[in-house]
Amino acid sequence: MKTIQLKNIKKIFRLGGETIRALDGISLTVERGDFLAVIGTSGSGKSTLMNIIGCLDQADHGEYFLEGLKVSQMDKNALADIRNQKIGFVFQGFNLLPRTTALENVQLPLIYRRGKQINHPAKKAKEALDMVGLAKRIHHEPNQLSGGQQQRVAIARALVTDPAIILADEPSGNLDSRTTEEILSLFQKLNDEGITIVLVTHEMEVAEHAKRLIDVRDGRIINDYEISHRRYASI
Repeated sequence: MKTIQLKNIKKIFRLGGETIRALDGISLTVERGDFLAVIGTSGSGKSTLMNIIGCLDQADHGEYFLEGLKVSQMDKNALADIRNQKIGFVFQGFNLLPRTTALENVQLPLIYRRGKQINHPAKKAKEALDMVGLAKRIHHEPNQLSGGQQQRVAIARALVTDPAIILADEPSGNLDSRTTEEILSLFQKLNDEGITIVLVTHEMEVAEHAKRLIDVRDGRIINDYEISHRRYASI
């Protein structure tokens, strides 16, 4: 099943008298269970692409389907629901609430979920934390956790809603090399279990842990290929 379908996506920004084509006709399909890395330098369009895939922004032209739902014409409330129900976000800065335990941080998407009552949210949050290896840290606050552990909490928070995709934006940007390997190993493990992951990065060494790579430049995809010798992280 196709998780993501983008058809001729264009996004234009106007700054002063200048027109910037941030995305210039992007077409992309991501199958369920894929692990896609999006790589590009600053200004290439990869962040704009991420924002559209994550329903944080909308294209000026083209169509976007997420698990068969046409999200490219949804209003802001519908997009908010899609973000909460279909997309798990993992950011470079972790974005955890201070003075709030790991368990409470992971429960947040369930608490703010509209329309669908979640039974036993604490139990579901514990299961997500167990998946990322933090079963013994559920009552720790962010300042009691290492950077890698904080990112694991963020990944558990992304997993807790059973999303269609996990969208990871520079997830290792604030981590040292060893911890980066641990986080990438975790992403690979989750992907091997069938979870679809889209990882945005500017580092080829990080991108090579995925199964497939697209290279974005000047708002266009200039390369799209399977990674035949996938680099496996080791702890």
